[in-house]
Amino acid sequence: MNAPRERRIALPRLALAALEWGDPAAPALVALHGWLDNAGSFAALAPLLVPHYRVVALELPGHGHSGHLPAGADYHYLDHVRAVLAALDVLELPRGRLLGHSLGAGIASLVAAAAPERIERLWLIEGLGPLGDDGTHTLQRYRDALAAPPADGKTLRVFRDADQAARARAMASGLDARLARPIVERGLREVEGGWQWRSDPRLVRPSAIRLAETQIRALLAGIEAPAALLLSQPATPYLPAAMMRERAACVPRIAVEHLAGGHHLQLEHPQAVAQWMLRHTTA
Repeated sequence: MNAPRERRIALPRLALAALEWGDPAAPALVALHGWLDNAGSFAALAPLLVPHYRVVALELPGHGHSGHLPAGADYHYLDHVRAVLAALDVLELPRGRLLGHSLGAGIASLVAAAAPERIERLWLIEGLGPLGDDGTHTLQRYRDALAAPPADGKTLRVFRDADQAARARAMASGLDARLARPIVERGLREVEGGWQWRSDPRLVRPSAIRLAETQIRALLAGIEAPAALLLSQPATPYLPAAMMRERAACVPRIAVEHLAGGHHLQLEHPQAVAQWMLRHTTA
């Protein structure tokens, strides 16, 4: 049961892909990956959880093998929240468990706030709520986003093989190329002359508007499920310790822990992350 199974989840406007590990009859745990990642983000962690759960690593719209939005559309947090809720319906999970990393943790937070009756347990790695806005850069971000050229026709880099792509990914993210391989291999598609990223180029377009930090904290206060948050040490630059403490203080039932490592803790230290999750399996 340690080898993953491919799944397709048909939504009204597009189909999502997923990798699934474990006994189909076991309790389900839906895992949400980070920005520009895919289900391979959980390749090291999921097999450690299969004695307890059926792990469904869902690929968000535009990521991995999931469908892309129609031409002219942009990606927004709320659309990802709707997609996850719709996927839970297709998976026939009226009430379940969510694991999220980075972007996926932000989305999982908002799903739990939107439909608290549907989420019974929440594990969050390197994320709690979406990226916010204190107003300092609002106007410039807005102007830059609207002035940015369309990404639809962007010429994508062609890699000669997965090794070259993994090295490029390592340079961009800081994640060791060896550890990045599950994400990289799933994130490539073969083209003439080599390989290209299969994720939607529109995912790198800047966001015109972000939620204010006060709005994010109001949403986090609506999370009713027991939650566990795992943060890297040292802190990731865009997840400053003071901000994360203030956000966590808004969640009624949350346990916060730290683990030495980088942003992709589930790939760097899968055993430690699995143990952390299993310590937080009950309220």
